[in-house]
Amino acid sequence: MDLKRFTPVVDKKILIILPGIMWCGVGVMLVSFAVSWLSPNPWKEQFFYFLAGFIAAMPIHHFGFLKIVDKNLKRLLPLTEKRCVFSFMTLKSYLTVLVMVAMGIALRHSSFPKRYLSVLYNGIGLALFLSGIRY
Repeated sequence: MDLKRFTPVVDKKILIILPGIMWCGVGVMLVSFAVSWLSPNPWKEQFFYFLAGFIAAMPIHHFGFLKIVDKNLKRLLPLTEKRCVFSFMTLKSYLTVLVMVAMGIALRHSSFPKRYLSVLYNGIGLALFLSGIRY
């Protein structure tokens, strides 16, 4: 039985757009968690935590995620033939995502105060969104 015929293959344009949509979507999701955690607080306190998250997002975006995006684009742009839809990320990247998701779930369900956690979620969420636009 030839399993290759069941492999969902796509053009490189899809392989470039797909991670951009995914990164932006996850960024919005993380920021929405932070917003829901901060909404019961007074607006001055909300502003402080949002500002801290924004300040954290800039170096995460610039020194962390942009390097990953550029590395992925360098790998994807030269492609000439259709590839499996799941090849927009490397196996190492899938493992990294798995660890990050597990850490996020653990933090969300921990006793760590949500207002402090919102800074991390805002920072990573905004950095993911900004980096996703690069795709």
